[in-house]
Amino acid sequence: MADSGWLSTKGVAERLGVTSRTVYRFIDEGDLPAYKFGRVIRVKTADVDVFLEACRVDPGSLRHLYPPDSDTSSGDGDGREGGGGTSVCRSDWSSY
Repeated sequence: MADSGWLSTKGVAERLGVTSRTVYRFIDEGDLPAYKFGRVIRVKTADVDVFLEACRVDPGSLRHLYPPDSDTSSGDGDGREGGGGTSVCRSDWSSY
């Protein structure tokens, strides 16, 4: 199926380095668009590319993973930055 513009869920999983179950979760939660043809689910390679770009980690966004340091404490008490949204990535598929 190379270069056809479509990937199987297994192909998506291999490309992302996750399990097929995780791919199904991304699809079910609306983070990754997919298409069902009979019993077969396929994902457009372009949609995987958009998903990957939306998952890009912004520099400085992982400070909550650093060891505690009194100079970098945000003072909010939860030890995390940003909101606690449920989406896997920053993607907004409604504008796609």
